[in-house]
Amino acid sequence: MLVLSNIPTFQLSAQGVLNEFSYDNLRLSGIQLDVGVLGATQLTGATVGGLRLDYGRIAPKVRLLLGLSYFRSNFDQHALDQFATKLDSFVNPGTPDSIELGQVKLGDIIGDVDFQFIFPQGRGITAYVGTGVSIHVRNGSGDAINGTFVEDALDVVTAGLNGTIGFEFNLARKWRFTVDGRGVLSSGLSTASVRTGLMYRLHGNEQKAPAGGEAK
Repeated sequence: MLVLSNIPTFQLSAQGVLNEFSYDNLRLSGIQLDVGVLGATQLTGATVGGLRLDYGRIAPKVRLLLGLSYFRSNFDQHALDQFATKLDSFVNPGTPDSIELGQVKLGDIIGDVDFQFIFPQGRGITAYVGTGVSIHVRNGSGDAINGTFVEDALDVVTAGLNGTIGFEFNLARKWRFTVDGRGVLSSGLSTASVRTGLMYRLHGNEQKAPAGGEAK
């Protein structure tokens, strides 16, 4: 009976949490350009750049962002050795270590959806922690792999999971400076980047006031 009596309370609590989320406040609120350095498994490192659109608060302390990023990097020597071994076994099975690959590059176009939890710190500083999902359109290239099964294996579309932590600093009424760390787990490749960005605020992040209440 004690367990059953707690069920309505739990349902009311869950309903209260869900009621905090609303699409009514979503609108394009800011545009950000960012650039940074990126490290990745199997790659030598790269410069990454991106565009991010802030669509405002989906809940009192949660904002929704859409992003598009791109990087291109060389595979490291260990990855090249693995590719060469696979090609040798297919092209020259009786002559090991006969293929010299040269440079092999990987490009990645990344689209992502992030939910960021916001923690105002005062004095025009906001901390945030986020999570989200991403889609990756990858393209491998190199003189030795063009037209081979290695290139086919690198040219993929796959999904990933994102994590972000960073700070936003007020520069002026409409301008914000951001710095954050970002990690991505995806099929065949994990990346970590540190980026700095400049955001232009189109609108504020104020929530609409509930009936009979004050804005948050």
